[in-house]
Amino acid sequence: MEGKSNYVKRSQRDYSLSLKLQIVSEIEKGFTTVTQARKQYGIQSHATVLNWLRKFGNFDWENQTPSTMPKSPEQKILELEAKVKLLEKQKSFLEQQAFVSDKKAIIFDMMIDIAEKEYQIDIRKNSSPEQSTILDKKNNKH
Repeated sequence: MEGKSNYVKRSQRDYSLSLKLQIVSEIEKGFTTVTQARKQYGIQSHATVLNWLRKFGNFDWENQTPSTMPKSPEQKILELEAKVKLLEKQKSFLEQQAFVSDKKAIIFDMMIDIAEKEYQIDIRKNSSPEQSTILDKKNNKH
C-alpha cells in the first residue's frame, strides 16, 4: 500500500495526567500558548488542550471570549465580573476552610486538656525562657 498515511488517531487516554497538568500549568502561567503546546507535545486537536484547561485549570474559561478577537468595553466588564465571581467563590471556600481549621484546633486543644487532666501528665512541651527567646529571634528574621 503505497498511499498509506502516517496519521495515527490518538485519544486523551494516550496522554498522562501529569503531562496534561504540566501543559495546563505552562499555558496558565503564560509560558506557552495552546497552539505552541500542541506543536511542542504533538497534540493534534486544539479542542483537546482546551478541554484540559477547562477540566484541570484554575481559570474560568467558560466566561471568556477568544483572545484573537478585540474585546468591547462591555465584554471586558463581563470578563471582570466573571473574575470577581470566581474570586468570591475562592474566597468563600478559603474562609470555610479557615473556619473548619480553627474548629479543629479548638477541639485538639480541648482533647489535650482532657488528656492532661485524665492522665495527669504534661503533653504540651513547656520551653525555657532561653529557648523561646531564640525562637522569637528566628521568627523575626522571616
